[in-house]
Amino acid sequence: MKLRKITALTLAAGMAVSMTACGGNEAATTTAAPAAKEETTTAAAGDAAETEAPAAEAGGELSGELTVSVWDYDANPSMSSMVDSYMEKNPGVTINVIDTSADEYNNSLGISLSAAQPDPDVIFVKDMGSMLQMADKNQILCLDDFINKEGFDLGVYKGVAEELQYDGKTYGLPWRSDWYILYYNKDLFDAAGVEYPSNDMTWDEYYDLAAKMTSGEGSSKVYGTHHHTWEALTSAFAVQDGEHTVVAKDYSFYKPWYEKTLWLQDNGYMQSYANLKTANIHYSSVFKNQQCAMMPIGTYFIATMIQSQKDGETDFNWGIATIPHPEGKSGYTVGATTPLAISAYTDVPDLAWDFIKYATSAEAAGLLASYGSFPAVMTDEALNTISSIEGFPEGDSNKEALNYVNFVFDRPLDPDIEAVRVPLNEVHEMIMIGEYTIDEGIEELNTRVGEIKGW
Repeated sequence: MKLRKITALTLAAGMAVSMTACGGNEAATTTAAPAAKEETTTAAAGDAAETEAPAAEAGGELSGELTVSVWDYDANPSMSSMVDSYMEKNPGVTINVIDTSADEYNNSLGISLSAAQPDPDVIFVKDMGSMLQMADKNQILCLDDFINKEGFDLGVYKGVAEELQYDGKTYGLPWRSDWYILYYNKDLFDAAGVEYPSNDMTWDEYYDLAAKMTSGEGSSKVYGTHHHTWEALTSAFAVQDGEHTVVAKDYSFYKPWYEKTLWLQDNGYMQSYANLKTANIHYSSVFKNQQCAMMPIGTYFIATMIQSQKDGETDFNWGIATIPHPEGKSGYTVGATTPLAISAYTDVPDLAWDFIKYATSAEAAGLLASYGSFPAVMTDEALNTISSIEGFPEGDSNKEALNYVNFVFDRPLDPDIEAVRVPLNEVHEMIMIGEYTIDEGIEELNTRVGEIKGW
């Protein structure tokens, strides 16, 4: 763990693309020149100078010291850009960065919080499970008093902030997000004389399009679409309507989604689950090798494709569309977010809140987008910035594909979510390889999840 006291401010020049999969392990990064900084390193966070409560300087600017906990800071310009930008706007504030490797982050943070240390003040939350644990242990502040005092509008996050609420309380604000969109191969659609997927396509229209775009046989076969082996490639779309959740008493709402997924598989419109698992085939290779016409996957894959074309690995024309939607739910998407929280032990709560408010704001969204990251507040400026990155597919429809009306989490804030994921994954595999009927799978989910939840 490193504590770095940043005292000089120079924002990085150029543009960086850095996106992380919310469920996968692939990311492509092009890093801009690093910002110029003066750094001092101490042996531990406890050696940092004592922070004082922020005071208003002449002109109404905040002053004081703030400590922010992050992971892999040098490899995440979207994080460092927020820190640098906030201090540039508030020259009376000094931000100390506690930097930990991604693998050690949650453990290191947990030790600091268990010791009730005043640092860090602001926490970049790495995963939802850790945020729930911190909330249950009263290690992070409920933000509702700040929100209510200012009349802060959570509507700018288009449903994401409400999804972050736990037991009816807000413990974090969404900073950046990734969500499902539909990738497609323009060259394959052009060759087939078929119109590209639209940004207002229902799932039934998508299934029909997958059948239409399937062609060829054997090693030369092109599948109409590709679903990776993740259980989420079925369940996420079952909860897209915002009316259901993957932690449920009754999973009967899964049935039509598994019926359609098996229909795609059994008719050869997508590769079989068994073949993908046996051959350990990664979704990226299927799309890059032009073995499928469409593929639903996260926004993070945009960076992968841009880098792939930049490196000469691929050279075909591709595009993106809004993820298909259930009937009557146009503009609904599903994904995950990275929240910012405030430690319950902070001695500068007002300053911590001010930083979080700025970092998750529409004002900061454009800055985040300039590094290829997707802000939780997707403004027109942010859309224009991301769609202007060299290698982003041309055409207004591709930019419009990143718009959404409502955002639903693919995994709810539930303290038992990790335990529930075990039967979800196991039953998914059994259904996909034909060892369970859909009804048998649903019955087992109802039983096993009920036991976990005590229902």
